[in-house]
Amino acid sequence: MTQIDETRLNELVGRVLGDLGGAVSVPLVRIGDTLGLYAALRNSGPATADDLAAAAGCAPRYVREWLCAQTASGYVTYEGGRFSLTPEQAFVFAEPDSPVNLIGAFDTAAAMVENQPKVQAAFKTGKGVAWGDQAGCMFCAVARLFRPGYVNALVQDWLPALDGVVDKLNKGAKVADVGCGHGLSTILMAQAFPKSHFTGYDFHPASIAAATAHARAHGMTNVGFEVGRAQDFPGGGFDLVTCFDCLHDMGDPEAAAAHIRQALGHGGTWMVVEPMAGDTLEDNVNPVGRLYYSASTMICVPTSLAQETGRALGAQAGEKRLTEVIRSGGFSKVRRAAATPLNMVLEAT
Repeated sequence: MTQIDETRLNELVGRVLGDLGGAVSVPLVRIGDTLGLYAALRNSGPATADDLAAAAGCAPRYVREWLCAQTASGYVTYEGGRFSLTPEQAFVFAEPDSPVNLIGAFDTAAAMVENQPKVQAAFKTGKGVAWGDQAGCMFCAVARLFRPGYVNALVQDWLPALDGVVDKLNKGAKVADVGCGHGLSTILMAQAFPKSHFTGYDFHPASIAAATAHARAHGMTNVGFEVGRAQDFPGGGFDLVTCFDCLHDMGDPEAAAAHIRQALGHGGTWMVVEPMAGDTLEDNVNPVGRLYYSASTMICVPTSLAQETGRALGAQAGEKRLTEVIRSGGFSKVRRAAATPLNMVLEAT
């Protein structure tokens, strides 16, 4: 009979209980965001449950239980009969432009649960789950997940880290944002560099429709969006091509790399933003790797397998494998230009 190590068992049970607490917090966090409870608590300062319920227009009994759960999770602070958000808690839950706003991650987790039946079936067949067939809120959730990183790093850090690119953008460049999704990255660049023209391409028509509406709402005139695949989108002579958190999702990233190399003009640059990862499993056994491997199982690998070739690099492909893919398209130089805890930025020329 196998001998159980009580210390190891208790450590594992404690870890699982912590995970379950996080899992059952997903709907509560989304409720707090959707109903404005975090925002109201941030704005009001220390408040009783009745005060917060009145401010948010919600039923007091529900708000009281929600606050207790949030306090137990460490997401809300309780002292002297009143609840509040510390500046750090507000930075995570109540500040949309914070670099560590994580509401989008909770939305993505909920979408992954909704997506389980389709991915579970694919485990048996080996087939993919097309991006357009994912859970209904997946596209909005993923856009919201990546938005804080783009808002806080794209224009300020990532583009300046590329050799000579900002000078071109300031003078007026031609840019393609491939795999643009809802167009958040495209619009941020277009707003920062009004003399340049940006075209966002994505193979998902509904995402292009959302991106077009987003640009129209912002009154943008130097940006447009078209349905197009990474391996054959139209146009050429681009000074810059960008791919944000999508190369690993593509069915044939090598074909995409070759087409992007052809679409670049003389002296053009390809910026590839990918999830932060080491090159081995051992390098990725950490909180970030845990999140990305899970998302990759439920979203990235099924999306790639549903496309031609189905390379299925996975979200934790790592810099070495990504560099090999990029070089296969004819790029002679690939370097890591910038990095954050969640992303790496590769420059290819």
